[in-house]
Amino acid sequence: MITSEIIAVGNELLLGDVLDTNTNWVCKKITGIGGYIERAVLVRDNLTAIVRELHSALDRNTNMIFTIGGMGPTQDDITVEAVAKATDHPLELNTEALAIVKRRYEQFAREGAVDDASITPAREKMAHLPIGATPLDNPVGAAPAVVLHWRNSTIVCLPGVPAELKGIFESSLQPILQQVFGDSTFVEKLVTVNCKDESVLAPVLKTVSDRYPEVYIKSRAKRFGPDVKFRVTLSMAGSSKKAVEQRIDESLQGLRQALSNAGISIDSVEEQ
Repeated sequence: MITSEIIAVGNELLLGDVLDTNTNWVCKKITGIGGYIERAVLVRDNLTAIVRELHSALDRNTNMIFTIGGMGPTQDDITVEAVAKATDHPLELNTEALAIVKRRYEQFAREGAVDDASITPAREKMAHLPIGATPLDNPVGAAPAVVLHWRNSTIVCLPGVPAELKGIFESSLQPILQQVFGDSTFVEKLVTVNCKDESVLAPVLKTVSDRYPEVYIKSRAKRFGPDVKFRVTLSMAGSSKKAVEQRIDESLQGLRQALSNAGISIDSVEEQ
């Protein structure tokens, strides 16, 4: 199982000024390629706090660690510095990263988004990377993403602007994801059952879960009511799509039988 953790950085997240939609989006994407999100945290723009969370994730030999936010030109953008400190890789001006920053500001100037494309100290700051790190092109903003392989982990630093994060994830990050996750796959099926009481459903699901422990089986409730129908998800990740699909199908058949024995019918089955 390929494990991942997310460290979302920013005072604005913990002040409640900004809703952290990035973590949710990355969780969905990583789960969808067969990864396992083990942990996600929010931390302030504080060097000690970020380094502490990085050390914690590295000590767990997490396969892929995502940091989100804190990569811009301002003084409080310190995520890359924290990665350098946590891994004992000093910061240095990375020529490839500098070329990315210069190219982006030249484009912004042509488009009228900025008045001047000059590389100021604040802009150059985004090109200082830990020694040995690789910059990834940012198709939306100026700050390149940063990838650093250290020990058993791959650290990926992504900007906090959602459009930039998504742009990098869907383009320049893809070869890194393929390298780490390989042909891992994730399959999920959604079953709607004609049952309005989760306490009645619970022992049925436990029976099926005990029989198929590698399949994650979970009921989801939103409210009580006479018209309620429960949704049950069956999901599993693995290295072989055929094997995962086969096991999901087996667990679905087991669920059908267990529900039938309890007098509960299935309304519909959808593959997510």
